[in-house]
Amino acid sequence: MTDIEIANTIKLKPITEIAKKIGIAPDELELYGKYKAKLPLHLIQPEKIRGKHLILVSAISPTPAGEGKTTISIGLSEGLNRIGKKTTVVLREPSLGPVFGIKGGATGGGYSQVLPMEDINLHFTGDFNAIEKAHNLLAALIDNNVQSKTSSLGLDPRTVTWKRVMDMNDRSLRHIIVGLGGTTSGVPRETGFDITAASEIMAILCLAESFTDLKERLGNIFIGYTYDKQPLYARDLKANGAMAALLKEAIKPNLVQTIEGNPAIIHGGPFANIAQGTNSVLATKMGLSLSDFVVTEAGFGFDLGAEKFFDIKCVKAGLNPSAVVLVATVRALKYHGGVKQENLKEKDTAALRKGMENLEKHIENMKKFNICPIVALNKFVSDTEEEIQIIAEKCKELGVPMEVADVWAKGGEGAETLARLTAKIAEQCECKLRPLYDWNWAIEQKIETIAKEIYGAAAIDYTAQAKTDLKRIKNLGLEHLPVCMAKTQKSLSDNPKLLGRPKDFIVTVRQIEIAAGAGFVIPITGEIMRMPGLPDKPAAENIDIDENGRISGLF
Repeated sequence: MTDIEIANTIKLKPITEIAKKIGIAPDELELYGKYKAKLPLHLIQPEKIRGKHLILVSAISPTPAGEGKTTISIGLSEGLNRIGKKTTVVLREPSLGPVFGIKGGATGGGYSQVLPMEDINLHFTGDFNAIEKAHNLLAALIDNNVQSKTSSLGLDPRTVTWKRVMDMNDRSLRHIIVGLGGTTSGVPRETGFDITAASEIMAILCLAESFTDLKERLGNIFIGYTYDKQPLYARDLKANGAMAALLKEAIKPNLVQTIEGNPAIIHGGPFANIAQGTNSVLATKMGLSLSDFVVTEAGFGFDLGAEKFFDIKCVKAGLNPSAVVLVATVRALKYHGGVKQENLKEKDTAALRKGMENLEKHIENMKKFNICPIVALNKFVSDTEEEIQIIAEKCKELGVPMEVADVWAKGGEGAETLARLTAKIAEQCECKLRPLYDWNWAIEQKIETIAKEIYGAAAIDYTAQAKTDLKRIKNLGLEHLPVCMAKTQKSLSDNPKLLGRPKDFIVTVRQIEIAAGAGFVIPITGEIMRMPGLPDKPAAENIDIDENGRISGLF
């Protein structure tokens, strides 16, 4: 059966029953129908977080074959609950772009899903819509101020980089001209659209810890310079109060359930190649307040999502993970070993051994943060025992425990051995997170440390634009911010064609953007797509709804 067909066979429990499992009374819930609810922020209690176990799920470098991070995260949480560990899985929300594009939904797969999958993959509780509206309100206020004759701040429209956003893949909107139609229709200028998940407001929402913090971060959004070269921020437009008001409900984490009736908190969804790529700090702390174990994930491979999870989110929020689970698959490792996608189901031990270099580098990176590492092999029907054994022997050689997880086919039952291993390691772990760099280092030193230590680069090259951006960051007094590297997810390098474990490459920083509201700067390497396009045959063509309101074609 397809994912949605499997989901439709499950009889959902009322969300009030799910809430009771983690000690939430029905009158504390803000209900969105029978199976979804918002959680009030006062349920986050710092004193209850101490002694809890935060488990991060990451992966090797992504391939078209897919690694199944979300599926493993959900399955692991099911497995932990099965062995008596009170566990909540905490995930990001899906974006409509991939749902209707090529990737599909982001609610897991097979018998390892969060439900109701149709609602979560579509409009859910309206969080993305609220973020989109808050973002576009600022865009409207910027253009209005440029147009104004009485309240103009003297903003030079040529310096404005704030675009508009929408939660849909639409390549036609990447570059547009606004303000056409005469003097009453605004000042013409070039701009464009990004997808909502790429909005700085998404990153802000996922790092904010209160309404006060949210408003301050929104006010810190850098929007450009005046004609006399003075910096302007969203607070100068008095925009942050109204923007925060639009996010009144979106700031609250969402409670849903897994296939096996366990709690799942889903909140936020920033990209991992241009933002921090993890769910909100509030959602993570909510889970830790209500459960003994929290399983969460970071987007793309360890070099992107996990590095940012540790160096940005954990440092900012004071989180200390107990373990990190690295997801790998036989077929993805064969892909890194040079096998074409259409041949990945065929046995090829030589390619598997060659592709193991990618796994080895990610394991090295895991150890750099002083967090206990585990490898989870996401099992597929085409995997052979010989191939699995090759990976097991390599992990043993590298001194990292490994377990096979068969969660797509078996749900929590297929993750019980992984759950026992994870619980044992987490409960015995006395490690304290060791960030890769100090936020107070120079921007260049932070970039170089990530590129050399995590990617394996030989050197860093800065374009003239990047050097100008470094001076601008220094002049604005933002050198103390962490760096959120924008890089292709397809390779450890900044070249998506270099698979496996590239060596002796140079990372080129083309420019460095400022996300002062989110609280980081973004060095841009390679071509980073913020408004994807639809493929020749978009997934939207397969999605339908019948007379009874039942949706089909989601995956």
